[in-house]
Amino acid sequence: MTLRHVFVLVVCAFAVFPILFVVSAAINPMGTLASTELLPTGASLNNFANLLTSDTYPFGRWFFNSVFIALVSSFASLLLSMFAAYAFSRMRFAGRRVGMMALLLIQMFPQFLAIVTIFMIFTEVTELYPAFGFNTVWGLLLLYLGGALGVNTWLMKGFLDTVPKELDEAATVDGATHAQIFWRVIMPLVTPILAVTALLAFIGIMSEFLMANVFLRDTGSKTLAVGMFGMIAGDHRNANFGMFAAGTLITAVPTVGVFLWLQKYIVSGLTAGAVKG
Repeated sequence: MTLRHVFVLVVCAFAVFPILFVVSAAINPMGTLASTELLPTGASLNNFANLLTSDTYPFGRWFFNSVFIALVSSFASLLLSMFAAYAFSRMRFAGRRVGMMALLLIQMFPQFLAIVTIFMIFTEVTELYPAFGFNTVWGLLLLYLGGALGVNTWLMKGFLDTVPKELDEAATVDGATHAQIFWRVIMPLVTPILAVTALLAFIGIMSEFLMANVFLRDTGSKTLAVGMFGMIAGDHRNANFGMFAAGTLITAVPTVGVFLWLQKYIVSGLTAGAVKG
């Protein structure tokens, strides 16, 4: 029993240490990496003030770009994946199995492998439609939506397969259309998987770096991941570490907020499913 308690304490310390270090760096009055200690000797909010008022690093703009792209992209990808999963789960049509296997196989290759092709496509798009090209929020949003299907579709399809098809048949007998069955019968029953998928999509887009770093170069168009990386790149690592730590704490707020908001839907959905089952 003693060894078990010691193991739990070690795991907890291992998990809490990075958080404590970041908080300590964020409130460190000196604001540098060299002066950061696990238990700070003083506390100040200067790093937060400097971050929010800096002209060199427009953190507020980066924050808006990231949250906007994450919200719109996760919602759109959730909708597209749900439509595709419903079609694959409930309908029978030519190419259904091939389409499902194609979605699965494509996901085996990371999107970054197609970076050269995507770069060439967006070079043409930038010349024809600058609003959807490089250094634009809408361009990066379209790029993310291009890889929205795949894992989410398979995840939702597996959940939809567990919903009895007799519900669809009963609704059809009552005169419901496919759209009415989808929105009024299926959607309320699959709330847990919708919440989980939305949360994963939001977290993935908020933390995405590789594609955003390639397509966003202007300071004002960057996302949090790209912009904050520039804060500690090269010779700026030591001087800007305090502002970087403060930024990471602020960046965690949207993710935690979305998780807390979706948590009630996950719990209520599972409870409703258990009662109906």
